[in-house]
Amino acid sequence: MNWQGWAEIALTLALIVGLGWPIGIYLARVWRGDSTWLDPVLKPVEAAIYAACGVKPEKGQNWLGYAGAFLGFSAASFVVLYLILRFQDLLPLNPQGFAGLAPHLAFNTAISFVTNTNWQSYVPEATVSTFSQMAGLTSHNFLSAAAGMAVAAALARAFAANRGENLGDFWVDLTRISLYVLLPISFVIAIVFVGLGMPQTLAAHIDATTLEGAKQTISLYPTASQEAIKQLGTNGGGVFNANSAHPFENPNAITNLIEIVIMNALSFGCVIAFGRVAFAKAEARALVAVMTILLSLGAAGIYAAEVQPAPAQVAAHAAPGPNMEGKEVRFGAPSTAIWTAATTGASDGGVNSMHDSLMPLGGGIALFLIQLGEIIPGGVGSGLYGMVVMALIAVFVAGLMVGRTPEYLGKKVEAREVKFAMLAVLILPTAILGFSAVAAVLPAALAGLLNHGPHGLSEIVYAYSSAAGNNGSAFAGLTANAPYWDTTLGIAMILGRFAYAIPVLAIAGALAAKPKLAPTSGSFPTDGPLFIGLLIGVVLIMGGLQFFPALALGPIVEHFQVLQAVAGH
Repeated sequence: MNWQGWAEIALTLALIVGLGWPIGIYLARVWRGDSTWLDPVLKPVEAAIYAACGVKPEKGQNWLGYAGAFLGFSAASFVVLYLILRFQDLLPLNPQGFAGLAPHLAFNTAISFVTNTNWQSYVPEATVSTFSQMAGLTSHNFLSAAAGMAVAAALARAFAANRGENLGDFWVDLTRISLYVLLPISFVIAIVFVGLGMPQTLAAHIDATTLEGAKQTISLYPTASQEAIKQLGTNGGGVFNANSAHPFENPNAITNLIEIVIMNALSFGCVIAFGRVAFAKAEARALVAVMTILLSLGAAGIYAAEVQPAPAQVAAHAAPGPNMEGKEVRFGAPSTAIWTAATTGASDGGVNSMHDSLMPLGGGIALFLIQLGEIIPGGVGSGLYGMVVMALIAVFVAGLMVGRTPEYLGKKVEAREVKFAMLAVLILPTAILGFSAVAAVLPAALAGLLNHGPHGLSEIVYAYSSAAGNNGSAFAGLTANAPYWDTTLGIAMILGRFAYAIPVLAIAGALAAKPKLAPTSGSFPTDGPLFIGLLIGVVLIMGGLQFFPALALGPIVEHFQVLQAVAGH
């Protein structure tokens, strides 16, 4: 460790949070339906979409209508994407000549991109055609991100409402977020990426001659456009198997910094927008503080773990240095640490190193950040509403301690809201630990493991944590392209997305119908250090404590095995 490494991590975090502020201010205008500087160009397009689809923007929906639209849209998206992948050999723009995907792989991949997970059980450049990549995967990167942000917008309106039932209209939110936020920002980022060296072409490949005189075929895709929304929308699915460790997806240090920043900036922007729409700017700053503190601690822990020499170095009596196995030498340990924390704290899943090669504690911290619920700062939209669920539990705990009915942002938090909050919180441990327990003893599942012992357990738990948390990264030692893994991971993705979001919308419906109360002298302040500390405690206990036995048997045991191996030499 050195001061340059710490400075790189601190600067990256400052850029992430700093950029989130103006994005959040703009996003709040989009959520409220206010005018923006893009109106002269996009307003006619927006109106045409509403007219073509029969959407009435002024009507609005209650929480059941909003949830039904969200589920219906996601189901239709799944069917369309599944068919594209199954029959890509019959569709245009397939210069590679790829066959259609197997049913179990098409199911897994379609669910993955519809739920904003982007788990990939395949080698992209050897499996997915240009048409499938553009019309199928890239389009769903926009739509799944917009759907998650729409749920967050509905929750923000619920806190602003006073005895109302209208949460807005899902179709309007989906359209406005896609048109006014994701498309224009992604367009600008894609142009920047092309200028910095990323390929953007419909050509299948180019042929090159190596220095040794051998012939090499280099796959090509419209990479820059995919990379922009991959990171901005916290999608994470790579065009190439090495993801952002591949020089086409991440050519240099500048693109690396940009990718880390945009990976989290929009998620922080959602929190700022929430504060403005719900008339709770100070409380939103408290949520930003919690996210920033936990993200910083995660990055610091991974950095401290990864600058330790690997056991193989010690055994070979090599000069001690950072653990560079699985890392890009272009970026080094500090960039790897902040990227790893950012991608697992968000529901992004893109990587610039191989998480399977991290030191046990480094990999364990990445796993723990996912298990906290993808709220640091989480996915676009989903991170915000996940953190609000934790905040509701925190004020409920505070209310129990002082004997008062808890309130949050002027709304009484009663039994109905707490029950739905606990239902949402229990989804992740149920899916992660339940599926992991079965896979740890089932021969069909164990056949996919590269490693056994503690690291093999970590591969299993990481896979289901990533799926249920809608993250998408993996311990790559697991071969997941098999019917058992594709099916169960797909089910975990469905639970992590919809079994969490629907209780959140139910909470929004209940809160919207309540009166908006003014704070009194007895109200628990939710914008100061005491609440920040309480919320951090709730996140760590409710989000992470139930996973401690699995972590103890996986990365923690492996850490002590590493110490023993080092001590032996």
